[in-house]
Amino acid sequence: MFTKTVRRLFDSSNYYIAYFKRYRKIRPDASTVKINLGCGLTVASGWINIDGSLNSLFAKWPTPVLRTLYRASGSKQWYTQEQYVRIIKEHQFLHHNLEYGIPLSDASADYIYSSHWLEHLFREDAERLLCEAYRVLKPGGCIRICVPDLEHAVRQYLDGNKEHALSYFFCSSKNGMLGRHHYLYDFELLAALMRKANFQQVTRCSYRQGQTPDIEKLDNRPEETLYMEAVK
Repeated sequence: MFTKTVRRLFDSSNYYIAYFKRYRKIRPDASTVKINLGCGLTVASGWINIDGSLNSLFAKWPTPVLRTLYRASGSKQWYTQEQYVRIIKEHQFLHHNLEYGIPLSDASADYIYSSHWLEHLFREDAERLLCEAYRVLKPGGCIRICVPDLEHAVRQYLDGNKEHALSYFFCSSKNGMLGRHHYLYDFELLAALMRKANFQQVTRCSYRQGQTPDIEKLDNRPEETLYMEAVK
């Protein structure tokens, strides 16, 4: 009961705080600006990790608060409490609901990375976010988008792994509703969407290969992921 009550309180605060910050725009002063969109806890040093999660909202709070948050979060499935607190303390997080766009000034980022986030947006919202990414990238800047590969899901279904394949499209219980996918992409679908957002040099990459720095730390789930890069 304690955990559910705390979680509801955190979620309510998160919603209103994100709403009131929806119009802000910052210009980082680093010589090389790298932003990680929809980051969760898959992060690397030197990146500005942006999402609307409770992890980002409370990232700068004292350790006792983070320990309470850990108890109310879903991170217990993957991290110990010590790992959770260390990741949040040692990396830079920026709390922002990406449905309101990217909170950076025009032409202010050198690299944009996003892994397993775009598929959680409806297609029109994904297009809007990619347009925002184009806006905040400097000329010559690079974006790397990683999403579940629709071709992989279809192959799994045709090979008889039907329940695994259907998990890409549907939730098996109410507990998974917040993490459901709203759209899936193969190379042609994602390339077309990126070009619609003005990215012209779109290429398919391999796991941990490409122009984006730190992908040896950021890329994950190679067996199911489509990796794409484009240059502004």
